[in-house]
Amino acid sequence: MREEINTKSIYCYGEVLWDIFPEGARAGGAPFNVAYNLMRMGIDSHMISRVGNDKLGTDLMAQLKDWNISTEDSQIDNQHQTGTVIAHIDEHNEAHYDIIKPVAWDFIEFRKDYIEKISNASAFVFGSLITRSETSKTTLFELLEIAKFKVFDINIRPPHYSVPVINELLHKADLVKMNKAELRLVLDFFEKSYVSEDDAVHFIQDKFDIKEVLVSKGSKGALYYDGNSKYDAPAVPVTIQDTVGSGDAFLAGFLSKIIMNENPVEVMKQATALGAFITSQKGACPSYDLNDFELFRKENEAK
Repeated sequence: MREEINTKSIYCYGEVLWDIFPEGARAGGAPFNVAYNLMRMGIDSHMISRVGNDKLGTDLMAQLKDWNISTEDSQIDNQHQTGTVIAHIDEHNEAHYDIIKPVAWDFIEFRKDYIEKISNASAFVFGSLITRSETSKTTLFELLEIAKFKVFDINIRPPHYSVPVINELLHKADLVKMNKAELRLVLDFFEKSYVSEDDAVHFIQDKFDIKEVLVSKGSKGALYYDGNSKYDAPAVPVTIQDTVGSGDAFLAGFLSKIIMNENPVEVMKQATALGAFITSQKGACPSYDLNDFELFRKENEAK
């Protein structure tokens, strides 16, 4: 349940890595992309992850510091290399990934100093990919016992998931975010036929006792269900550079406003605008500041 917390900090847990594209490497990982865009929105965002004691890890930590994201909650691994993902963009501008395993973020350890930080955070963001290894999965479940508002960005990456684990995580989540394909996949997991978006979401709300469900639909916009209330937001039309990280930016835009208890209509406008803004740029974490985004949003609202 979302509570009023003075600090307004958000902690993201999971993979931080280098996406290796044909044109070069970019810092990435879904929870990291969320943390990056939260920071750009002026939110005190933090990343709990693990990198190797290697050049890639040193460069990654330097990148985080350069972006004003604290590295004090991330760990250094002397046995495993920093995470990498071999990525390529197809003819439809969609990204495809080969996620290397095992790597440092598979071995995130629980630390006692996380207890106070997570218990006082406005939100705790996590995904399913981090549960592919026992160590990081165990740490996640320990943190979920502490977090007040648990945001599950389901982010299914075959074959790096387990239906029983996703079942457990859904039961623990306060808000679940998924795209349309993942919504249908979750229904398949639990042998539920797809009838409509509303029926699918209500099934998830009832089965897992989740009040809040967020569904991103790309060019079709997005939906937010808060109990029995539903908010439908149209997409912001843009020229697509690539779709890498657009869903993560959408979630960051949503969280940046919802933790401030903004009106849900305004929250969804922020979410769809930030998702569109990142889609119009190259990469999940392009260089920009809040003024750049607000100008983009103003120009597109005027159309």
